[in-house]
Amino acid sequence: MDELVDFSFVYEELQESYCHDNGRTAQDPVQMFKYLLLKSMFDLSDVDLVERSKTDLAFKFFLHMALEEEVIEPSLLTKFRKLRLKDMKLLDLLIGKTVKIAMEKGVIRSRSIHHCGCHPHEGSLYPKDAARGMRERSKILRKAIYTMDKSMKNVFSCKPVTNVIQDEIRYCEQLIAVVEEDGHFTELPKVREPLNLLSPSPLSSPPLCFFLSTSLAACRRVVRRW
Repeated sequence: MDELVDFSFVYEELQESYCHDNGRTAQDPVQMFKYLLLKSMFDLSDVDLVERSKTDLAFKFFLHMALEEEVIEPSLLTKFRKLRLKDMKLLDLLIGKTVKIAMEKGVIRSRSIHHCGCHPHEGSLYPKDAARGMRERSKILRKAIYTMDKSMKNVFSCKPVTNVIQDEIRYCEQLIAVVEEDGHFTELPKVREPLNLLSPSPLSSPPLCFFLSTSLAACRRVVRRW
């Protein structure tokens, strides 16, 4: 995709978000957007995205990074979303343009890139979408643990049978607490990554459309908004 898609449109869309004659040199906005695009494509938390970028050569190539080049701090992604992508629909616009260009070049065939834990064609995160996103990710976490220890099925609480977001939040909080208290699985990548996606992050901040993953913190904000 990187060889066929011209990402220079990101500079044009974000030029008003930067001061051109004052302050420190900012991180390249195209590279920051590419981080978020990778996050969306591979369904990773900010922390896991940055961690993978340290060793994944395909990620480094896409980000135009030298092998020995240092990656960014995860908190920089939050600052980029909050300070540069101020318009709630701007991230949707940038991703939409990328998909359109990629389809015109024959790089991808589908318009659907999932983000915010909601349907790819919807512009905002509604409670039912947040509940569905959390349910899907809690399922991924459970399955990862069951492959190593099926007896954990007897430890986890019963899954909610409603589509009520508050029920999903409570269930996920209980699930996270059990996994973290057990401590046997949290350092394993196949468990840590879905756990990080599901856990509320201290680095996360509103607005909701800036999130490329559904977290407990995001879902709580949805509940308050609705």
